[in-house]
Amino acid sequence: MSNAKKIPGTVEAWEQGDLGEDEAHAVVAPDESAALDRALGLQAVSIRLQKSLISDFKFLAEEHGMGYQPLMREALRRFAEAEMKRLAVKYANERRRGAAAQGDSKPKRPKAA
Repeated sequence: MSNAKKIPGTVEAWEQGDLGEDEAHAVVAPDESAALDRALGLQAVSIRLQKSLISDFKFLAEEHGMGYQPLMREALRRFAEAEMKRLAVKYANERRRGAAAQGDSKPKRPKAA
């Protein structure tokens, strides 16, 4: 029979640290962040930003109920997507102008192979 003192599993025992804070029972959780990053297609980057910009993102993120880093990721994704669309329209318009300058009113579609 054990002489160990049994501590009741009450809320107070947990909050006071009588339970849950004994290093003998602590186990380091496996680091699964690399697998999660791979699964989500994420890559860590290092970037220097003005403190005021980070503060602005932290404020905005709180207003949106999310962390500031996911908000930054979303803002960058939206910007890149909008720029890619803008460039696609720009190049399509240039192509149309080039075709019109050569006497064609409409660009010709490539023939199917």
